Amino acid sequence: MALCGGVGAMALPSELIVHIFSFLSDRDKLRASAVCSRWRECLFYPALWTELKLRIGGGCNGGGSSSEENPKLEFLMRKFGSFVRELQLELAPVEGCLSPLNSDPSSTRMDQPPGPDNDPQLSERWRDAMATYLDQVLCVFTSIRNNRNLQKLSLYGDTCILQQEGLLDSSNLHQIHQGDKKINEIQQLFMELLSNSRQLRWLSCSFMLGLVTPCSLACLSNPSAETLQHLSLLDHQLGPLISPSELDRLSNLHSLALDFSDLTSELCGLLASPRRTPLHRLSLLLNGAALEFKPVEGTATEDDWKALVRVSANLRVYIMALEVDSSELLRVLKPSLPLERLHLDSYNTLVSDATLELISQQYNKTLTHFLLLRDDPDFPDLSVNRNEDPLVLLTWRCTQLAVLVIHGYTVWSHNLVAISRLRGSSLRVLTVSEESIDFDPDQSVCMEGDPVHNLVKEVSLGLGRVWHPCLDSSLVLSEPTQHFHRELHAFSMGM
Repeated sequence: MALCGGVGAMALPSELIVHIFSFLSDRDKLRASAVCSRWRECLFYPALWTELKLRIGGGCNGGGSSSEENPKLEFLMRKFGSFVRELQLELAPVEGCLSPLNSDPSSTRMDQPPGPDNDPQLSERWRDAMATYLDQVLCVFTSIRNNRNLQKLSLYGDTCILQQEGLLDSSNLHQIHQGDKKINEIQQLFMELLSNSRQLRWLSCSFMLGLVTPCSLACLSNPSAETLQHLSLLDHQLGPLISPSELDRLSNLHSLALDFSDLTSELCGLLASPRRTPLHRLSLLLNGAALEFKPVEGTATEDDWKALVRVSANLRVYIMALEVDSSELLRVLKPSLPLERLHLDSYNTLVSDATLELISQQYNKTLTHFLLLRDDPDFPDLSVNRNEDPLVLLTWRCTQLAVLVIHGYTVWSHNLVAISRLRGSSLRVLTVSEESIDFDPDQSVCMEGDPVHNLVKEVSLGLGRVWHPCLDSSLVLSEPTQHFHRELHAFSMGM
């Protein structure tokens, strides 16, 4: 190996410099590339960029707006898009552009975001955010469309506020310069990527506005159809994104994520075929706002779940129910469903004590994660008119419970202590917002000292570790679609 002139680090062979740089993070690699031309040449060696994880926009990591970050995205895609093996990308064109118009801290969790025509300033910013998003997606797929080495593609679009009924109609797209043309080009590039792929193992597209169509998967090459092990197709649009014939091609899937309403009885029957690789992980999003257009009629029945579990004995299911009425929950939570993780998130709707009773009885052997969240100033008490608190009963019955997160419902301090003692150190995560905790005045009279201090002490003793209530509810109330995307990723990888 020829040595470069000079002394010290500059005298090292290029191969050794590349090996040293392989231990740096992506961010540090880019910083080091600005030192000198020699380092830049070594740092852009393809072997250093087999995996790329990016979040563009939203003011993340001290960055500016999405439009300001477009040149960075274009540079990275131009350099690495043609050979990167794993690409994880989150696009957030909304937060940096639209949220300053609303001072309400809960605005990031709006289930009914304002339309672009309600306010002239918002309309202009809506168009800018939408145009930025389209340009970013075009940039990404133009760069990776011929990448035959791509093995993992994970895309998430933080586009909730851009989503509204009829958004992809020409009536809305004409507001963005060449909007309809760009949407069509994006869809064609995505299908071209699927057609050119040869060893795709992971394909995840979550809330990528205007990207996936019901025809997209038909373009997936036969080699990738054989190698694909994870598929996630989630969108705010109304139609199903995968057909039975396309699912039938993907016979080696280990994990799958879909809208709950898209898991029809026919699809479930295909997944239960003995000719397929047994399914290990299934993530389902049940959005109450879409039930009017995508009802649960026709989804997997109790017999379908029984047949699927017979073939896939190790199957575990993760469900997020967003703004779903208890009556609908009772309809979809079938007894044979092997539910491991359940996230109930709402703004206005209430989860009833009867629903918690059903969950604790049906899934007492499988449930490990339970999140009960409600973003509303009222904190209802689910233990009213009951001898036992339903959350305490759930903790007692669900012997595998390891994660419990509560906000938006009243949790009495003595019940919180009971929860900690019932599961002890096996309850790895117990997160309860301070606002949700209430104290029984009768018990406070009998106890000496500060009730909060006493609660912290008792719960810590029960869990066998130091515990404190969550003082910042925003840490609990993350944006639901983003939480679901990241959680299903970890859930599917955990197989």
